[in-house]
Amino acid sequence: MDCEAAGFHRYTDRLCLVQVSVDGLDFVLDPLAFDPADMLRDVLADPDVTVMMHGADYDLRLLDRDLGLSVFGLFDTQVAASLLGEPGLGLSALLEKHLGITLSKQHQRADWAQRPLPPDMIEYATADTANLGRLATILEAELVAVGRLDWAREEFRLLEGIRWEEEEPTDPVTRFREARRLGARDLTALRAAVDWRDEVARRRDRAPFRVAADRALMDVARERPRTLAGLQRIKGISRGAVRSAGPALIKRLEAIEQIPEKELEGYPAARRTGPGRPPPEVEEAAAVLKEVRNRRAEELGLARGTLMSNATLLEIARRQPRTAQALREVPGVKAWQMEAVSEALLTVLPDGGAVE
Repeated sequence: MDCEAAGFHRYTDRLCLVQVSVDGLDFVLDPLAFDPADMLRDVLADPDVTVMMHGADYDLRLLDRDLGLSVFGLFDTQVAASLLGEPGLGLSALLEKHLGITLSKQHQRADWAQRPLPPDMIEYATADTANLGRLATILEAELVAVGRLDWAREEFRLLEGIRWEEEEPTDPVTRFREARRLGARDLTALRAAVDWRDEVARRRDRAPFRVAADRALMDVARERPRTLAGLQRIKGISRGAVRSAGPALIKRLEAIEQIPEKELEGYPAARRTGPGRPPPEVEEAAAVLKEVRNRRAEELGLARGTLMSNATLLEIARRQPRTAQALREVPGVKAWQMEAVSEALLTVLPDGGAVE
């Protein structure tokens, strides 16, 4: 199974296609035309039915959000390949290596929300699932041969628990790298320009960057043009958006000029969302753990981050577990990682409890 969304072209990344291959037959379901949830729910919820996907993380979130579906019995070929140390994890690279099949790249950035879909786009979509079963069979056999099938199964079960989560609203200026250098009036103009772009994009059902690039909005905030001609001179704004909605943006910018300085809002204060920078002794311990992880990853033929992430190693350094049980209880540590690298990590962790 595979999914196609339209976030590159449309305002929302809504689910546009669900491709399913079973028993040698390929199907393309159109969730914009009908709700396929009832058709899929029972089989996707049955853990005895293997559901083969590639890089399923985001597709699982879309299926949850748009169709209310969860997948059990998952086999993710990208995860399997990563645990085999494959140098290329993309579906195209894996199909070419293991099956000699070359996938077309013609429609990688296609607008999957357009209707009707031309036959070549439908054919392109089915290619993502038509050979996925054969690839999964090959990768599963290789996992068995190297004793890592249980590693993969643990990762699959964790993926099955993924659900869509809405992002918390934040001040939009924090997404702009150079915004910290702007004064309060420029920042207020930037917020107005971002809101304007979002409204235009939603109304026209276009991806926001297709209405105006981030760089263009920064230029709008600095220059605050007073006329349509001035707005048109700024590169990176859709000509159609300037013609249809440019006057509304200029009106907002004019209003900003009238706001008293003391009422303008500056750059938001940084919110502490994590534990902050660790003390030197924890950083030193993490560096030692990384060296151990790196050596072990090379022995296993795995990417370093696949074996264990730097974030998990830092948490281990903070907690300083002295036993295998304590190490297993560190957030982010998985059972297969205990098998793969715990002994090596514990040998370099000093006794004496956690570092405060």
